[in-house]
Amino acid sequence: MQLATTIRSLLKHKGRQIWSVPPGVSVYEAIEMMAHKQVGALLVIAEDKLVGVISERDYARKVILKGKSSKDTQVSEIMSSPVIFVTPDHTVGDCMRIITENRIRHLPVVEGDKVAAVISIGDLVNWIISAQEATIQHLEAYITGAYPG
Repeated sequence: MQLATTIRSLLKHKGRQIWSVPPGVSVYEAIEMMAHKQVGALLVIAEDKLVGVISERDYARKVILKGKSSKDTQVSEIMSSPVIFVTPDHTVGDCMRIITENRIRHLPVVEGDKVAAVISIGDLVNWIISAQEATIQHLEAYITGAYPG
């Protein structure tokens, strides 16, 4: 079943690209990087440790709505911390539950004490849709007699 698939398996197909900033950079620089990399969140890493996540939502709610300047505000002032994360052994279902319960869109994947990847709600939904499409194709082949076996 696709919800029982581990994140380790998902990452074999998705990849492990990580975009991050240090906590001392300006929010403007972080937003600029998000736009350039076409992502909605960045990890905040200090001294090789994951200390936070900054998202477009953090920017909208903690800078724009409060009338702050993105060039004068540091990422450390608005990042989400402590970080909710998963390991490669969590399942797609586990991650869907965590994302839904915590109303977040991005989950760092931590292996040991190192960040291994980041998965988004979009990655999880795409995985589930692909798995369902494959199941449908197999069932159609079985029903029509084209199933190998």
